[in-house]
Amino acid sequence: MGAALTFTVRAVGGALLGDPCEGRTLLALLLPLLLGPGGLALTAANWRRPRRAALGLGLVAASLMPALYVGAQDIGELRRTGCAGGYVVVSRAAADGGPGGSISSLRLEAGSSVTVTARVGGYTQQTHPGVFTVQAQTAAPGVTVTPGRTRVRVGEDFPVTVTVSAQTPVNTYTVGIGVREAAGDRPAEAAGTLELNVRPAPGTNTPATDTPATPADPARP
Repeated sequence: MGAALTFTVRAVGGALLGDPCEGRTLLALLLPLLLGPGGLALTAANWRRPRRAALGLGLVAASLMPALYVGAQDIGELRRTGCAGGYVVVSRAAADGGPGGSISSLRLEAGSSVTVTARVGGYTQQTHPGVFTVQAQTAAPGVTVTPGRTRVRVGEDFPVTVTVSAQTPVNTYTVGIGVREAAGDRPAEAAGTLELNVRPAPGTNTPATDTPATPADPARP
């Protein structure tokens, strides 16, 4: 019964939903969320009735296989077609010069700069073959973000240079890197953020804090 209900609701929902993205995630998760708790409730309410309790346990099993398995496959397909949205992956080169892993934060000294690599993810060349326009922004004073390329495609690496002036206060700032594809009926967007920790340059003296003198003891001469 659980398997039949899963494929029936999936077929009916797919026929009623005309949009290839809207409502598909809810449809994929609806049956696992209903069959699991519903089967447990039915089992607990009919624990002294073996047949009804077995029906509840069967619904719980169906919430995992096939409901959850099929739902996970549907969500994976939504991601491959770009319905789940895109993102920008920021990475830094490894020590051997090859591509490194993705990073979410970066430590940089005042008066220096670094070049990282960014890439548009979450989409495929088949679903989004167009060109994305790159935009980098930050509201931090003294921090400049310059993309090496302003027009990229999905999966292509492009450099982004982050420069911090010597007068930039020591603090933590947020750098945003976004891309947008204007072509097609459904404009696609993707964004990524990088946390920038600005530290003092080597040799910079930190202003000392004056310590008030200890008042003299009036009992002593």
